[in-house]
Amino acid sequence: MKVLSTIIAVISLTLSLAQSTGKWTKEDSLKGVALISTIEQSLNLFYAEYSPEGNYDSIIDALNYEQNDIPEFSDEVYCKRLGVMNEMSPFHLDCNEATLSTIRFFVQKRRGFARVVLGRSKLYFDMFESKLAEHNLPLELKYLAVIESGLRPQVKSRAGALGLWQFMYGTGRMFGLQENSYIDERMDPELATEAACKYLAKLYDIYNDWNLALAAYNAGPGNVNKAIRRSGNKLTYWEVRPFLPKETQGYVPNFIAAAYLLTYHAEHNIIPMEAEMRYPQLDTMCLSKGVHMETISELLAFDQAEIERLNPIYKKSFIPKTVPNQCITLPLTVVGKLVAQEEKLYELEFSKYSADAPKVPAPVTNVEETPVVETKPTFQYHKVGSGETLGTIATRYGTTVAEIQRDNGLNSTKIYVGQRLKVKTGTTLITPTNPTTQPQTSPQPPAETKSYYTVRSGDTFGKIAQRHRLSISQLKRLNPSVNVDRINVGQRLRVK
Repeated sequence: MKVLSTIIAVISLTLSLAQSTGKWTKEDSLKGVALISTIEQSLNLFYAEYSPEGNYDSIIDALNYEQNDIPEFSDEVYCKRLGVMNEMSPFHLDCNEATLSTIRFFVQKRRGFARVVLGRSKLYFDMFESKLAEHNLPLELKYLAVIESGLRPQVKSRAGALGLWQFMYGTGRMFGLQENSYIDERMDPELATEAACKYLAKLYDIYNDWNLALAAYNAGPGNVNKAIRRSGNKLTYWEVRPFLPKETQGYVPNFIAAAYLLTYHAEHNIIPMEAEMRYPQLDTMCLSKGVHMETISELLAFDQAEIERLNPIYKKSFIPKTVPNQCITLPLTVVGKLVAQEEKLYELEFSKYSADAPKVPAPVTNVEETPVVETKPTFQYHKVGSGETLGTIATRYGTTVAEIQRDNGLNSTKIYVGQRLKVKTGTTLITPTNPTTQPQTSPQPPAETKSYYTVRSGDTFGKIAQRHRLSISQLKRLNPSVNVDRINVGQRLRVK
């Protein structure tokens, strides 16, 4: 993301200098825009295809696992692997019965959770590690957010803790996280991670033991101090553990088990869920005026639900004007388009939401003269060649990796030479075979034509609305009894 910003800045400076010296033509301008677009698309493809995926494929292939195999290992193997992790960690990853029983539970009962979290980690772990390294903290602390929130920035506990790092309101305020009617910085991934780093560093300074620091993060320093006194002033977690609250007694074993399973997931035949977006593929733009996310979605033809997912700091779909300016996070190619149309964005926002904006009457169309037109996707089959990936195939046909996966029932990006893939190449128009109309002596309004769409894997309510050129509110009106946050594969939604 930083590299991209630097490249674009250099290109922009070069173009500005050329313009100021008079050596500039309209053709050069188009080349400059095209060059930036090419750089963005190339980097996005690079990040999607070549970001580190680990070596789980080679390990699983070497161990000859079947898809549903659940490997079992002896306690001796678990202890040996923890020993390897312990050599590279300041934590005390002790191999005792509390730890082993938790690991056994995780490798049997938390496999689906591990798969989902490994997919989400592509969006957050790079940023976590950068922040932790900046504060000189152990990188293993990234697993703390896994057991706190499952890497969901908007999850809220029964006690009111919120965000990836589950800050209570008061603790968040202590470490600089603000909240108002529109914004809750506990849900902002970067701001909350910065606050968590400061809090964890403070706790370690107090206890000089990372496991005790984790216990204090969970139960609060007051409860840990009471446990230390009851233990006879012991100063290590395992000695103090019997005197901690019951939940906190399981907290560090949960942390160790999560760290173990995410480190050795391949050995346990757990394949990460495909990541929708990776951290390097994101960029930000700061806004000088208040804007609704619906306006951004409309301007860029980009799913509003995805905008909301990538910007969990905002409690509502409105981004307020503040000092300093509020920023929005989007895929880097989308940010490039938004930067180029910033003034148009504010004009569209004004026309949609300002009471002073002129109201333009909707055009009147003659329904009887407008034939019903439907669209149908067109496909062709592609035979995978040597060196090809889903990303290169998607680029070639002007589609996306997710579309190819959905149309072919693929759960991962692994493909093989000679494989035949169904690829969407566009849409065709289907018009009535007999569009002629007969004169009527008493015209009647045409009967309402209803169309339905069957939900497929990977669909969201917002994506379905965008696909059928509807706003989310329009699609809601057509499906008043549907829970927009919980749609299921196979469910039928009215789209017309």
